[in-house]
Amino acid sequence: MSSKKLWGGRFDKATDDAVERFTESLSFDQRLWPYDIQGSMAHVRMLARQRVIPKGDAALILKGLRDIAAELKGGTFPFRSEYEDIHMNIEARLMEKIGPVGGRLHTARSRNDQVALDIRLFLREETRTLLKLLTKLRKSVVLTAERNTEVLLPGYTHLQRAQPVLLAHHLLAYYEMFRRDEARFNDLLPRINVLPLGSAALAGTTFPIDRHYVARQLGFEAVSENSLDAVSDRDFVIDFLSAASVLMMHLSRLSEEIVLWSSGEFGFIELPDAFATGSSIMPQKKNPDVAELTRGKTGRVYGSLVTLLTVMKGLPLAYNRDMQEDKEPLFDAVDTAKACVDLMSRMLPRLKVRADRMRDAAEEGFTTATDLADYLVARGMPFREAHAVAGKAVAHCLAGHKKLQDLSTDELKAYAPGIREDVREWLSVEGSASRRKSHGGTAKERVLKRLKQIRTGELD
Repeated sequence: MSSKKLWGGRFDKATDDAVERFTESLSFDQRLWPYDIQGSMAHVRMLARQRVIPKGDAALILKGLRDIAAELKGGTFPFRSEYEDIHMNIEARLMEKIGPVGGRLHTARSRNDQVALDIRLFLREETRTLLKLLTKLRKSVVLTAERNTEVLLPGYTHLQRAQPVLLAHHLLAYYEMFRRDEARFNDLLPRINVLPLGSAALAGTTFPIDRHYVARQLGFEAVSENSLDAVSDRDFVIDFLSAASVLMMHLSRLSEEIVLWSSGEFGFIELPDAFATGSSIMPQKKNPDVAELTRGKTGRVYGSLVTLLTVMKGLPLAYNRDMQEDKEPLFDAVDTAKACVDLMSRMLPRLKVRADRMRDAAEEGFTTATDLADYLVARGMPFREAHAVAGKAVAHCLAGHKKLQDLSTDELKAYAPGIREDVREWLSVEGSASRRKSHGGTAKERVLKRLKQIRTGELD
């Protein structure tokens, strides 16, 4: 049994079957095969260029690796569990195909720096894919906002109706969140894009390798400066999981609003049939499952971040087998984040907005009470006094089951004699929103200006 292990020379007895099952990673790390092949080919070209191995041997190895890639792509590769992981499977298959010369491939490298390389190549590609999906999501938010620049709804604080806002303005708040997410992923790319290969097990190698040549082949912007750090570093994974957790938090907040808004109690939107499900027993139901699952899956990504932080917190230098536990949470977080971003970008423009229900809600809850106070302040009254006057008017309305807009000018004068007929416009939800022209405010002219700015300068 030990003879089947590429590292088995030190051992006389076979590995226990239970240990085989416990330590294997092939079941999940086989998705790294494209990056393992890519890294191995760059490595062997460098070995030949540096005359560490004969060029003829390098040519045989490269052909063998191309043949193995074809097998993996075509689904004919003979995976063997005794070789533990995808890296050993590929190397063992190479030696089966071209003989002992395949053993030269692993010259001047270790599985430690090889695995680190594969994860960086994988995560670099997945981060770039996620960035493209985030651009698609931001475009989806902008498109939906552009369709709703006339729609008013109540803005909320403490989930209580607060002030009227444009739906477009509300949606653009999420645009800003996703724009920050995109910046975070862009920021971490340089920290991912560092070549660890050539660090070997932990101390570097005695062979005259050219790490910068390998870096150029693989498109890395930098080469790791410390071999101990290079093989034991998973900060870049934690950086990704941290950024993904913030992204999922933003998606979860938007999902929560979709869940609320699609309920009968709100009735602000109707879900598209293609992005909702029904009940097995209640035929009237239309459930916001995409939003609910996005909200729920947020916890999975948070869990992946906590898992990696916990794995790494007690590890001495350099590589430790604990670090095998980085892949499953990383893979799950990558897949989860991509799926949630993609579905949200496709669902959002298909939501049916019920503008009438939104406006009716904006009329309720005294959302223009602050405007009444502002009206009085504009005519010389101190804000705190104006605040008290508006509060008394609200209390009067509550006692009489009225809206502020229902009060006559004479009724309002009872609280502040300086009130004139022009107060009517201040108490309308349209007037309230249109007056908020401060930078970043909900006034239509501000929202349109921001939309134009986004369309002409940010959505590349």
